[in-house]
Amino acid sequence: MKILSVNAGSSSLKFTLIELPEQEVIVSGTFEKIGISGSFYTIKYNGEKIKKESELKDHKDAVKILLDSLIELKIISSYDEISGVGHRLVHGGDKYTESVVIDDDVIKEVEKLIPLAPLHNPANLVGIRSFKEILPNTPMVAVFDTAFHQTMDKEEYLYAVPYSWYEKYGVRRYGFHGTSHRYISEKMFEYLGEHKKIINCHIGNGASICAIKDGKSIATSMGFTPIAGVIMGTRCGDIDLGLIPYVMSCENKTFEEVMTDLNKNSGMAALSGLSSDMRDVEDAYMQKDPRCITAINMYVKKIVDYIVMYNALLEGTDYITFTAGVGENSDIIRELVIKRLAFMNVKLNEEANTGLRGKFAQISAGDSSIKVMVVPTDEELMIAKDTYNLINN
Repeated sequence: MKILSVNAGSSSLKFTLIELPEQEVIVSGTFEKIGISGSFYTIKYNGEKIKKESELKDHKDAVKILLDSLIELKIISSYDEISGVGHRLVHGGDKYTESVVIDDDVIKEVEKLIPLAPLHNPANLVGIRSFKEILPNTPMVAVFDTAFHQTMDKEEYLYAVPYSWYEKYGVRRYGFHGTSHRYISEKMFEYLGEHKKIINCHIGNGASICAIKDGKSIATSMGFTPIAGVIMGTRCGDIDLGLIPYVMSCENKTFEEVMTDLNKNSGMAALSGLSSDMRDVEDAYMQKDPRCITAINMYVKKIVDYIVMYNALLEGTDYITFTAGVGENSDIIRELVIKRLAFMNVKLNEEANTGLRGKFAQISAGDSSIKVMVVPTDEELMIAKDTYNLINN
């Protein structure tokens, strides 16, 4: 059964076609600059990368080209061979605790949640509508980034703000990257044969830390929006909100302009003065660039702060896992984080950690009090599996 996993952005569309239940990735790709001049798409298939420029007026154009390309490549003979489409949705509020089949009611509920995710939910809905228009009879599933974190207790998700804000407007911690955190939880259960207490470090350009117990999220670093928590590529992470009106006054900027700075012009890019790409920052760090040394030390410290806090919350953890772009590929960041945890008797196996790129592996020493793993994430597979399970129920 061929399932499409889809992630629609405001001007982009990412997709992966997966054969289930075999879990075989058949083809993947991206459509970029949709609705913008210079639009193009890239398809990875059979070890080759196909890149073409194409006018993409809207997401419907991208979907049509995507499906027609699958036919041209003889991956499918007709649209009917697509058994289901799973859509990543950033925000499901506190209504959705798991993935659901998309119907008119779901679309209406996601529309209601747009104020909570004004940049993401509208784009996700555009993707859904574009696929529904071209594949009207194909079942579709919504997989929410926030769903996994709906198991948190009130003490974890409430803010100490007027309670009416929570009751009237849904002001609370929601957390994100839930699909990735859930995948890691399930992968570790598959590996161990039982649930263990895990602190998962999903660190890429976006980053969040999650405490997992009995396969459920009990705390996570992102909050009402994805800006909170650890330092990220271009997001600031936790800050004193009082600086916002001060900077507005000093810079003569609007609230929206300052929020754009905090989301898109902060984080590692701002600290390093170089790039949001950790590879660039690490190279400069190794060359002893002072700003990049400070940037990486701050980045590592914030990750360690959350690990220590969540270790206390879990009353001791069994595993620390690293995933996503930085977590899976950066020996430097993993080494620096683990060495700062030496006081907890967490020990690194330097040989196992060195040169590890996107592979499932244990990188802690045999006598480490907490085992440390690198676990590659696969959100696309998680979306496809949810879609497969729901449409076959």
